[in-house]
Formats: sequence, C-alpha cells, structure tokens
Amino acid sequence: MDLLHWKLFPLLALLASFLFFFYIQDSSKSSQSGCSLFPHSHYWIASKRIVTPQGIISGAVEIKGGSIVSIVKNKDWSGKFKQVVDYGNAVVMPGLIDVHAHLDDPGRAEWEGFPSGTKAAAAGGITTLIDMPLNNFPSTVSTETLKLKIEAAEKSIYVDVGFWGGLVPENAFNATALEALLDAGVHGLKSFMCPSGINDFPMTDARHIKAGLSVLAKYKRPLLVHSEIQSVVESHLETEDGGGDPRSYSTYLKTRPPSWEEAAVRELLTVTKDTRSGGPAEGAHLHVVHLSDASSSLDLIKEAKRRGDSITVETCPHYLAFSAEEIPDGDTRFKCAPPIRDAANKEKLWNALMEGDIDMLSSDHSPTVPELKLLNDGNFLKAWGGISSIQVGNFPFKEK
Repeated sequence: MDLLHWKLFPLLALLASFLFFFYIQDSSKSSQSGCSLFPHSHYWIASKRIVTPQGIISGAVEIKGGSIVSIVKNKDWSGKFKQVVDYGNAVVMPGLIDVHAHLDDPGRAEWEGFPSGTKAAAAGGITTLIDMPLNNFPSTVSTETLKLKIEAAEKSIYVDVGFWGGLVPENAFNATALEALLDAGVHGLKSFMCPSGINDFPMTDARHIKAGLSVLAKYKRPLLVHSEIQSVVESHLETEDGGGDPRSYSTYLKTRPPSWEEAAVRELLTVTKDTRSGGPAEGAHLHVVHLSDASSSLDLIKEAKRRGDSITVETCPHYLAFSAEEIPDGDTRFKCAPPIRDAANKEKLWNALMEGDIDMLSSDHSPTVPELKLLNDGNFLKAWGGISSIQVGNFPFKEK
C-alpha cells in the first residue's frame, strides 16, 4: 500500500470531531450492526484499524458515560474486558467535519434537502457539516433568511449542522446587518469573487471583502471566499459556439484557467494583510475554498502565511482523485468550478496536502436535479457545475 495512503489517516483525524465515532463495516461483519452492548454505559469498541492522530492501531476505544475516556493498543486490552464490541477489520475513526456543503434547503429541496443530505453525510463518515448560504432559496444573507434555513433543518437532520452566512454587495457595507447575522449564530461568512450562478447571491470584490473582514474581526470568525476572477477572454469561450466541442471536457477547462484563481488570490492578499497581528482586521480570518490551482495560487497563499496573514486554504477530494485527461467526453458529472485540472496539478495538490500547505479537505458537495446536469446532451458549457459526493468523496486514498 502506498505510503501516502497511510500518512493521510492522521491528517483526517486531526480535522475530525472526537466526540463521535463512525463505523465502516465490511460485508463479513455486517451481522454485528445491531449489537446489544451499546445500551451499556461503560464498554469498549475494538478494531484492528483504529485511526488516531498518531497513526492506525489495533486496539480498543473505551467509552464511559457517552465519552471516550481512553484508547488502548491490542496488547494492553486483549481478553481483559467484558463489554466489547469487536468490529474486526472495519475502520473505527473520528467523525469527520465537512465545512463546505450545499444542502439547498429551503427552496430547492428537489436538488437536495436536509434529510437526504445529512443521511448521505453520515454514510460518508461525516458527523458535522456546515451548510453554505447559497443554492437554497432565498440565499442566507440576513437574519430573516437564516431563520428560514433553521426552520427547514429542524427535525430533518441526522448529523450536526451549522450554517455560514452570505457576504454580498447588499449587506457588505451594512455592519449592523452583518453583526445581526453573526449574532443569530452563523459561524462566519461566504462570498464569491465571480458570478455564483445564483441570482440572489451576486459576486463581491476586494472592497466588500475588506468591509466584511472588519466586522468579522470583532467576532473572530472567518470569511470563506470562492476565489476566481473572471477574464473577459475566457468568459467568451463559455458559450455554445465559443471554443470547440462542448462535449469535450478540455473545452470547458479552457474557460476557467488557473489564472482566474491566481488573479483572485492576488486581490485577496491586498486585504488579508489587515488580519496580521496589530492590523485593523486582527481577529478576522480568510479561508480560500476549493483550491484547484496548485501552482501560482498556492504559492501566493504560502507566502501570505509566511508574512503573518491569517489565511488558510482547502481543496476537495475530486481534485485529488481525478484528472482532466481521464474525464470522458459528455460526462458532465465531473463539471465543477474551479475545474478539475491535469494530472501534474493533481500530484502537486497531493504534495501540498501532505506537506501541510493545504490546511484541510472539504467536499464542496453541490447537488442538483439530473436534468440540470444535461447528462443526455453532455454539454459541459451549459450543464450545472457541481459535484455531488458527500457520501463517497472523503477518502481519495492512493493505491499502488
């Protein structure tokens, strides 16, 4: 098994919530799913593959009063305990936290609603997710629209759920409105530097972002940014007759080059300097979502970190699992923004993740109805951009 495979487990564990455990059972152990030991207040969960921050061990996890009180290796527990749930070779690991998911409720529950979305999250080992403020209708940009989101989630969720609020031109310069949204419970704000594809969630620029950071500084909460700035040249290509066969993935890829991400990051860094110690926005934090470009954009972020800017970056499993050369013509399931790039870029993303230059993984789960993916036509230029993967996408491990 590739060394990279094993190194990633501790990384995922560090990103996970240690309050919950998810059990992935193989077919040989499926008969244990209804084990009667769980009603006990004190018991052990055993496995030959327990994921810990220090690596994978064979042993047992001690549960007492609903809390994890110890983790012991196999040689320290074997045969000593009575109430043991033995999962054999099944993986026992912390429940993952996904900070970037679109569940589209209320208003577009036919795309994805809280019941199916949170069940899928649980099936994928995610026990906490933070829901994005767009793709639902209306978008979550005020206390009133947050209330609608909370009402839609009540009694409809199967994992813990939190919410991001939206930073849009309408509220960016209204500190009172942003403070009210943050006081109402959103974990931070999200904005787009290019058209989002959602009419009531327009894009922002550095002026809006600077204003948002000044408010967030008081709350010590982050601003998440979709970091692409549209170029007129490539935007023209994303038309029906603009630049080649619309069924070819390479045609779509040309419409969103790495330079879009680089331009956005460069503009962001004109304001993230304010987040440094002693700066006017000290306490605020900027988080670049779903990085696809592993070259210039990532280099700029690394340099900003070295200067002391409060900035982090995530990438997604689909950028680590797939490459542009492998995507079949017409298979619009792979369309997302920013796009999946070539194999060389994928390898650079892996290296950056393993070296700690990329801070975390998120799914960017973005479902829609099949009709909008244009699966029959296979038109990459017109299909909805978004990959639906929260149930299966969080383990892009490499094999030999």
